[in-house]
Amino acid sequence: MGKIRRAGYIFITWIGDHAPKHVHVFKNGKEVMKYDLENKQVMSGRSNRKIEMIILELLKEKEL
Repeated sequence: MGKIRRAGYIFITWIGDHAPKHVHVFKNGKEVMKYDLENKQVMSGRSNRKIEMIILELLKEKEL
């Protein structure tokens, strides 16, 4: 499991989780979205520009 905190959000990935590779995004203890890292699209929940920019940063930094 990888857990990263940025800008009030928590980004979690689990090793061995189902395909496609994705990240769960939490705020205030509640999941706000699940994002498909392979196809770069929202799987569930609602996205916003801030979350997507953080995800792109984390991908660049090889954190996700």
